[in-house]
Amino acid sequence: MNPAPEKQLELLSEILSFVKTSRGLRSHTLADGRTRITQSLDGKHFDFATSDLESVLNRTDTEGHDFIQINFASSKKVLMTATLIGFKPVPLKGLDLTKLPRVVTTPDIESVFEAVQDALHATDTDSREVAVLKKVFEAVVAGGESVGFDLSNERSLIARIPAQFTKTAA
Repeated sequence: MNPAPEKQLELLSEILSFVKTSRGLRSHTLADGRTRITQSLDGKHFDFATSDLESVLNRTDTEGHDFIQINFASSKKVLMTATLIGFKPVPLKGLDLTKLPRVVTTPDIESVFEAVQDALHATDTDSREVAVLKKVFEAVVAGGESVGFDLSNERSLIARIPAQFTKTAA
């Protein structure tokens, strides 16, 4: 059940206060009243309505850095650090999520894409390795999209790689 509108405004205020003290996040209100949080590192942003907020939890990581967990009425959640917004990768058939971090960020998408590129250009590339890396890429992109990031540019990058990869002999 969603909290009362007054409580949701308090939650929004808590989020905006956290963003204001962060080094790498910015916020602003969109014309439709939604809030946009933008990461300075890569310019990626996600938008949400105050009415979507369910709770905000203050947390501290193992290194003593504060972050917040934002829970939405849709049961989605994000973790907001001083510089990045984290989210869960989406489970995909044939991908062992236990081998991935529980929380990923948009910069991870570029790292996985670079790993795909490296695997494609390696002399001893195994097509199964490329397939697994593409699934990891998809899981991270889908996770980001599920919480509200626009990752259509990243999706177009991976779309250029053939579904079936076979190495040709030189």
